[in-house]
Amino acid sequence: MSRRRIGFWYRFAAVLCKPPLVVLLKRDWRGMEHIPAEGGFITVVNHNSHVDPLAYGHFQYNTGRVPRFLAKSGLFKSGFVGAAMRGTGQIPVYRESSDALSAYRAAIDAVRRGECVAFYPEATLTRDPDLWPMTGKTGAARVALETRCPVVPVAQWGANHLLAPYARKPDLLPRKTHHVLAGPPVDLSRFYGKEMTPELLKEATGVIMAAVTAQLELIRGEKAPATPYDPRTVRGEQRRRTERREERGERQEHGEPREREEHEGAARGETVRDITEAEREKGHGK
Repeated sequence: MSRRRIGFWYRFAAVLCKPPLVVLLKRDWRGMEHIPAEGGFITVVNHNSHVDPLAYGHFQYNTGRVPRFLAKSGLFKSGFVGAAMRGTGQIPVYRESSDALSAYRAAIDAVRRGECVAFYPEATLTRDPDLWPMTGKTGAARVALETRCPVVPVAQWGANHLLAPYARKPDLLPRKTHHVLAGPPVDLSRFYGKEMTPELLKEATGVIMAAVTAQLELIRGEKAPATPYDPRTVRGEQRRRTERREERGERQEHGEPREREEHEGAARGETVRDITEAEREKGHGK
């Protein structure tokens, strides 16, 4: 999509949003040469602030290839925001409904029409304690393998200093810098022509997220954790800890724990003594 096809609503949104963004954020934007000049493609972007969709949209608008974001369906329903979302061609995501696959189909259609679709594969603000990208959902990989389009990994950093994740008030001074680094397209050719099983999509998503994380490492000048933060794993561990606490609470309510714990402690002590004595005898025998 060339600049002359950006359209009224995108230009109107730019008129409203660019001036405050220019005032609030300095810019360190690199890698625009990796944004394709023509043809459909995907950008995959990390997410660490409620401000960064606007800040990243500013970056991509300046490349002349405006993005179509996947966004919550509620934003499209009414008012000026809804009109702007519909007018700029953003893609509504209907979660947990019969229309849940419509966003996937719309993204594929947009890419095949030669447009750019921007994915936030984490689907929410990162919950990593140090704001590194989390594990991603498989939608971007699915569209990429279906269309075989270029997948451009993009990292951004700095909007989180203006508005931290889940913060209510921005930190305006001193003026923050928004860093963006777009990398070369991710090579997914080894996945082409294969059945799109959950395992294959997960592996392809891992390759894409690793490319995004590598760009962020360059921006931040430090290494990311070897294993990405996985919200599902963390939730599972928290649930198991809660269940264990509740189980201990139920035992205490029934007056069981002290006697049982003393018995288990005595048993453990006897076992340790038996092992120690056996090792001592073995040592004496040497």
